[in-house]
Amino acid sequence: MKRPDTPKPTAAELELLQVLWPLGAATARQVHEAMQLERPDLAYGAVLRLMQVMHGKGLLIRDDSQRSHVYAPAQPRDALQTSLLQDLLQRAFAGSAKALVLAALKTGISKKEREEIERMLKEDEQ
Repeated sequence: MKRPDTPKPTAAELELLQVLWPLGAATARQVHEAMQLERPDLAYGAVLRLMQVMHGKGLLIRDDSQRSHVYAPAQPRDALQTSLLQDLLQRAFAGSAKALVLAALKTGISKKEREEIERMLKEDEQ
């Protein structure tokens, strides 16, 4: 049985989620302040509008019991990443995990990342 499609975030929505996941739950003001560290030109209104759109899409949940609405990701980071990866795997690599991994390795990884991957593979064999 196929799961219901989870909404696919845009690049801007993913950027906002990257800020919100570590916070857990936050107001638009708190997210705006956190995002301004990387993007000082970002307007509060743009963040608020994006969060409202994301709530409408089901990417965020909102607690509106207080004056300032508190938003939280609707899915944990790993669940959304898994969903996006499965979608990419099917659409771009015809379902082949091997092809996806080889493409990722060809794009260049650091020595440290390669060592971590090798360690994980060895642990999996045991």
